[in-house]
Amino acid sequence: MTATPVTVDSGSGADLGVVVRELLAAMELEPAGRVTPSVYETSRVVAEGPWLAGHGRRLAYLLGGQRRDGGWGAPGGYAVVPTVGAVEALLGALRAGAGADPAEPSRTNLAAAAGRGLAALAGWLADGPSLPDTPAADLILPALVERIDGHLAWFAKHPGGFDSPVRALPRVDRRRLDALHARLAAGRPVPQKLLHAFEVLNPAARRRAEVAPVAGAVGASPAATVAWLGVAPAPDADLSALAYLTEAVGRSGGPVPCCTPITVFERSWALGSLARAGVPLRPAPKLVADLAAALGPQGTPTGPGLPADADTTSVTLYALARLGQPVDPASLLHYDVGSHFCTWQGEDGRSVTTNAHVLEALGWHTRHTAAGATRYGTRVVALAGWLRDQQDPDGRWADRWHASPYYATSCAVAALDRYAPAGIAADAVDRAVDWVVATQRPDGSWGRWTGTVEETAYALHVLLGVDRPARPGVVEAARRGLRQLATMDGRGDGPPLWHDKDLYTPVLIVRAAVLAARHLASTRSDLVDRADRSSDDNSMIRNA
Repeated sequence: MTATPVTVDSGSGADLGVVVRELLAAMELEPAGRVTPSVYETSRVVAEGPWLAGHGRRLAYLLGGQRRDGGWGAPGGYAVVPTVGAVEALLGALRAGAGADPAEPSRTNLAAAAGRGLAALAGWLADGPSLPDTPAADLILPALVERIDGHLAWFAKHPGGFDSPVRALPRVDRRRLDALHARLAAGRPVPQKLLHAFEVLNPAARRRAEVAPVAGAVGASPAATVAWLGVAPAPDADLSALAYLTEAVGRSGGPVPCCTPITVFERSWALGSLARAGVPLRPAPKLVADLAAALGPQGTPTGPGLPADADTTSVTLYALARLGQPVDPASLLHYDVGSHFCTWQGEDGRSVTTNAHVLEALGWHTRHTAAGATRYGTRVVALAGWLRDQQDPDGRWADRWHASPYYATSCAVAALDRYAPAGIAADAVDRAVDWVVATQRPDGSWGRWTGTVEETAYALHVLLGVDRPARPGVVEAARRGLRQLATMDGRGDGPPLWHDKDLYTPVLIVRAAVLAARHLASTRSDLVDRADRSSDDNSMIRNA
């Protein structure tokens, strides 16, 4: 049964205190968190769990999300993973006889969508697409291309089920996938960081003895969990995994997100964002206590079955400190690799935003406790220098956990402006402010592909969260941005921008970012020019 979410109004006319209380209530009453569905993740549940309730709605969701060009997902390389997932799921469903049930889309519609998607995918792979740095993309693509080719070979021997001029997809790099299978064939265990994308191992994923669900979930992923459980659950199937999947598909009636639950992630990011902006907060004591209880010797993971990571750990530490419940950040030292902090041990690559969050957590303790100053002061200086040096020449930062540079830039600026020692990063912050001013869209918004509420909020965090009133154009850009924020907010969520196996939106985290921008505006008297501005504009600023 689909749950009815608590309404969280973030329109600019609403009283900020009321809206913040609504957001806190939503986090308490919906502990799993709010995450938008994923085409890729839903496609894997279609393929591996047709026995789960909502199968027809999942098929309809895939058809409804197809673009005019035949693909799925965001522009550029971001479309490859959701498209390869959707095409494989639709071909598999056709092969299994989908479309006969009135609750499912017709075979004609399923075949047409699969054909358009296959043609788009074949063209992209022939051109050698550049995949974005999303989790397991280099494993997902070859694994599903192999399965699609298997479906095409089957249909070639069984005419009438699906007709396509594409006989096989262009070859893709499968070295990482082959190395993984060789590791497993040698008897070595599945790396814990892979559990979130465990479905790439099918059929080898099914009931692997060294993998056990945590709170019912394998890697906090519906796709990974259903792949472990198997296409048709045996009589002795893990009841906790069945319950987890039933709840995951029940929240939206069928489609699923890439990661659920996101309890600690959602609460720490939302509370940290509001506290950073100075929003008065009174969360329920249990909510704060649960955050503190989530921290272990190595910190906390984003979701059950995932490894603990420096990103969620540092944001949780920072949120608790700002809420008056500081916890010593010694757990972060597990992720110190010398030059910077890894998100988790064995990470491929490095994250600007993870290190910005670590700088905030360590910086707060260095600034506010004698023990922190002694233990972490030197590390804060070095980390601030590393973060400064990751800035692009034009003033922005980019990151592996979010598609938009406005998110990465707002994270870096917040950490450096508040916690970098004097003289280390002032020029970098100024360049970031100038870049935000220079990249404002004509309508007053900001965004990578189009102007969005989320990215406009991050841009305003940069302009309003640091004291740079003398920088050229700051006040004017902030005023225009606030007017556009008020116009755009309430239209619904923008395009997903957060990196997982597919792009997604953590809805309440984004809501908190918008509320934080509104609060920052309310603290800046220089944004109100009573002589020149209309009463409507002044009202919007007062209500922000």
